[in-house]
Amino acid sequence: MATGGEGITLWYQREVTIPAKKRGCHYISDDILKACKEELNQIKFGTAHIHIKHTSASIILNENYDPSVLTDMEMVLNKLAPENLNYKHTMEGPDDMPAHVKAALMGSSVTVPITNGKFNMGTWQGVWLCEHRDHGGSRKLVVTINGLKK
Repeated sequence: MATGGEGITLWYQREVTIPAKKRGCHYISDDILKACKEELNQIKFGTAHIHIKHTSASIILNENYDPSVLTDMEMVLNKLAPENLNYKHTMEGPDDMPAHVKAALMGSSVTVPITNGKFNMGTWQGVWLCEHRDHGGSRKLVVTINGLKK
């Protein structure tokens, strides 16, 4: 277990582009770890704050083992914010306003502890990108890493 102490605190920030995904929920922990490997390897313990720069997709922590959870989550989200409601905001298509609702419910950022250069999550936890549009395109994340230097 890492404990506090004297040392140098490091701060890094990187923008990570996630290629376009189909509508639904997707595991992206490995994408973030790969993109930020150099920065993470410098951290004894700290945090990674992951923020998505979009209003029609979201970032969450959830089950990272059984892929059926991804499918079930999309089903529930579609029941919570269906496309067939009488939305006023329809300029970008029928999936846009429901996407904004889903993103507001799920959130635009997560913070993950870092221990010895690795994400310190539960055994079955992972970072998800939830794409709420049929054709949302690539998504940009801002990953801010800070912590005690190894």
